[in-house]
Amino acid sequence: MKETGNIFCRAVMAGLGIAMGGIVYLSVENQVIGAFLFAIGLYAIVLNGLFLYTGKVGYLVVEKKKKEYLLILLVTWLGNLVGTALGAFGASNTRISGIVSKAESICAVKMGDNPLSIFILAVFCGILMYIAVDGYKEKGNPVILFLGVSVFILSGFEHCIANMFYFSLAGAWSVKAIVYLLIMTIGNSIGGILIPFVKK
Repeated sequence: MKETGNIFCRAVMAGLGIAMGGIVYLSVENQVIGAFLFAIGLYAIVLNGLFLYTGKVGYLVVEKKKKEYLLILLVTWLGNLVGTALGAFGASNTRISGIVSKAESICAVKMGDNPLSIFILAVFCGILMYIAVDGYKEKGNPVILFLGVSVFILSGFEHCIANMFYFSLAGAWSVKAIVYLLIMTIGNSIGGILIPFVKK
């Protein structure tokens, strides 16, 4: 129970990290610069050993205790949801609340898309996230983190945790948003395990 609580807290902090990345992305005019700066959230996460769902799910393939790891992933996902919601709540109650309108526009595009498109874009994002996180673990070079995040944002790929933040900030939660978030999560998961599965 103590370990689960620790994982949840680390996941909440990771959610806050993604929220901060989302905040800076919405705050700058230049999309390329914003996408690059968004990655500070992921860099802070891996640097501090925090738990981000899209950074952990790829290792399910090599994990021997799969049932226990699935529980860790569930706790991580829920913690990320809480963390992004807290970040969105905080930002919406400050002088930078003008970014809410940008989040609303982003959510409108996502909700106007079809499920298959959302799924495919989420798979692509999952692949990039695994490459970024595992690349950093292998080489210790943060450049791969910034490149991976920048590419998925500029390409319009779907990241379930980042979208938790956007949905919360825009107040765009609905049954459809929840269904789409689950599709994104499944897509991110499949994309995340694809490379380690092939390698194994």
